[in-house]
Amino acid sequence: MSLVQFIKSKSFMKQLLFAIVGLIVFVFAVMKWVNISTNHDQKIEVPNLEKMSLSEVEHTLSELDLKLFVIDSASFNPDYPKKSVIDQDPEPGNFVKENRKIYLTLNPSGYRNVEIPNVFGKTKRQVTSHLSAIGFKISSNPIYVSDIAKDVVRGLLFNGKDLKAGDKIPKTSVITLKLGDGEGSGRYLQSSSDK
Repeated sequence: MSLVQFIKSKSFMKQLLFAIVGLIVFVFAVMKWVNISTNHDQKIEVPNLEKMSLSEVEHTLSELDLKLFVIDSASFNPDYPKKSVIDQDPEPGNFVKENRKIYLTLNPSGYRNVEIPNVFGKTKRQVTSHLSAIGFKISSNPIYVSDIAKDVVRGLLFNGKDLKAGDKIPKTSVITLKLGDGEGSGRYLQSSSDK
């Protein structure tokens, strides 16, 4: 029997029909399995977790069969409670499936400490710019001390205590400058009562 006759035969047509039906059943079974295993039609709306504490977030997400994952702490934001959610991914209103991880960015408990640079002997303007650039606030009421140089920084105060280069205080702290008054006969030296 030649190949052309075999292709035209009834037995070949039956086998071809069985193969096509088998393939259709197989594809249908795979698609059903994929729908079931991936929860294809399931939609859970992501809630707005902003400003919630971690315990509130855990409770809210566990009720929805969602998981949380803390990815980072941002820079401290005074508009949000300490240790609360600042940002989340996916965003509120998005739809996700069961057991999806919600990635959270938390607000730290306060501003981080920043090191005091060596600014002693520099002008008021230089020091004000430098300290402001790294996140400190400068008091508008400097203290003037007897010194030959006018408006040269001779010390820094934070909460009434003298600071030295290398000390660390919280970012956004208010620093008071000790400036030379330009009327002294020599350079200002801190006495033990100033320390």
